[in-house]
Amino acid sequence: MMGHKKLTSYDIHLFHEGKLFRAYEKFGAHVTNENGVDGARFTVWAPQARQVGVAGDFNGWRGLKCPLEKISPSGIWSAFIPGIREGELYKYEIDTGRGQAFMKADPYAFYSEVRPKSASIVYNLDGYHWGDDCWLQKKTPPYLGPLNIYEVHAGSWKRKENGEFLGYRELAHELAAYAREMGYTHLELLPLMEHPFDGSWGYQVTGYYSVTSRYGPPHDFMYFVDYCHRQGIGVILDWVPSHFCRDEHGLAKFDGTSLYEKGESAEWGTFHFDFSKPEVVSFLVSNALFWFEVYHVDGLRLDAVASMLYLDYGRKEGKWRPNKYGGKENLEAIDFLKRLNEAVFYYFPHALMIAEESTAWPLVSSPTYAGGLGFNYKWNMGWMNDILEYMGKDPLQRKWHHQKLTFSLLYAFSENFILPFSHDEVVHGKKSLIEKMPGDYWQKFANLRLLIGFMMTHPGKKLLFMGGEFAQFLEWRFYEELDWKILDFPMHRSFQRYVRELNRFYLEEKTLWENDSEWRGFSWIEADNWRQSVIVFMRKDAAGEDFVVVVGNFTQAAYEKYRIGVPFSGWYGEVFNSDLEIYGGSGRKNPASIRARKVPWQNQPFSVEVDIPPLAVVFLKKQQQIKEKDR
Repeated sequence: MMGHKKLTSYDIHLFHEGKLFRAYEKFGAHVTNENGVDGARFTVWAPQARQVGVAGDFNGWRGLKCPLEKISPSGIWSAFIPGIREGELYKYEIDTGRGQAFMKADPYAFYSEVRPKSASIVYNLDGYHWGDDCWLQKKTPPYLGPLNIYEVHAGSWKRKENGEFLGYRELAHELAAYAREMGYTHLELLPLMEHPFDGSWGYQVTGYYSVTSRYGPPHDFMYFVDYCHRQGIGVILDWVPSHFCRDEHGLAKFDGTSLYEKGESAEWGTFHFDFSKPEVVSFLVSNALFWFEVYHVDGLRLDAVASMLYLDYGRKEGKWRPNKYGGKENLEAIDFLKRLNEAVFYYFPHALMIAEESTAWPLVSSPTYAGGLGFNYKWNMGWMNDILEYMGKDPLQRKWHHQKLTFSLLYAFSENFILPFSHDEVVHGKKSLIEKMPGDYWQKFANLRLLIGFMMTHPGKKLLFMGGEFAQFLEWRFYEELDWKILDFPMHRSFQRYVRELNRFYLEEKTLWENDSEWRGFSWIEADNWRQSVIVFMRKDAAGEDFVVVVGNFTQAAYEKYRIGVPFSGWYGEVFNSDLEIYGGSGRKNPASIRARKVPWQNQPFSVEVDIPPLAVVFLKKQQQIKEKDR
């Protein structure tokens, strides 16, 4: 239960120090009882305002009829207004004393009108009865288990027959069941914080504490998270502390001055947050903790971290100022990110804090005490760009670009990586994943099976955007549901089955996730066969006793009796093959048992001979140790 706690002088001190980490308990609109009278207390920060009032239907939208009192010289305004009940619409009317008076939505509002309307709504977040205790109690550090994320845009995954959005409760049942069936461990939702423009996909926010009303009220979203947890599915939210939109009812020029903002983003037409202001830090760190505490989410993925780290990001020469040391690093933003991650992990030790960071900034996923930014995961954008470029080549030309396939292993263990095929790769003319693949119809599917198979075995946790799991040909369109009807076609059904069974293999095969961030979980067997575009490597469990051999063939040629080095004698078996007919492949497969001979090969003491299908991945495992002298 959150409840309302009255703002104290110590709270005010912490707020202005950037250390009031539960500011949402004190700021905003809170239904309460003061001195035996029911009503609501409103509190807002507007230091340059001459007067602030609360406007709504209850006073004919004349805010100065319900004035707030300036309770600190630093510009915090607060008042209890009797008779205000849950569900009331409101805005703050701000008089700057310079001939300006305008209406602003509450920065700390818990609920908002459905766009295009923009009023805040008084909402009591208490009263939901959670049923996810078992989920919360069994949490373990994410590094120790599989992490297979299904990235979803809530408004376009599925819709009702009439084209309307599914509500949070409907979405909970359908999406959790689908994710569980498909073998995903977590859902990652594009931003659900209130935003005015559907075409921003949620990345241009006006209400950071207000879960979007498009799909229902806050308690319905609590139900969504609760239900997912009870089905064994984690929930990650995309979160945007890098910039916010310029809409007049939002944070922009909140008290007539640049209160929350510092500079503009020409790329996105938005304002950057001013991280030099402790009050902005209190606002944002509190917001991150809010989603963990109030909504029980399991993680946050921070959008566009690079734009926060660099003063010159997206800016032309002469349009930015160096820091005090003459560098381009944004020192205030760096300090904010460290403080944010320290606070989150102090209160929620098993949280996922994921950075979308596209540069070579060091130690993004290392603790702050070790000199890092303090995240525990980073998207591997370098791997993603390289492999998509490589896979887009004609297979006959791939041998000239072999380093694109193998280069990522030079840095794969420098961070805790997530391998993302995200929404950003299937929009704006970039083509869907299946359309990126070269060749005819069959070859496109074979290439995509190969690509997904390589991702699932490459070191790093996994993320796939919706639609990719059944090879949707259309680019993602935020304004309509996925192209589910293509599952009427056999190749798409077969591909969905492939992804489902590959996901389940990943979940059950601990060699693929126990050592994602350490060299001891990976070793090359054959990295340099560029002429045939074949790679072979091992993934190993934490104890070093179990392993799987991964063979990838990136050409259209099939190779018979291809010799592969293995570390032990005995019998090996094919445990997964992307070329099976049930997946839409040609049906080439190996015998149930393959004898390893004492023929040293590829720096291994033993070797096996296998058939490698075209454009395919094959996984081998040792079946048993044969206690006889090797011939």
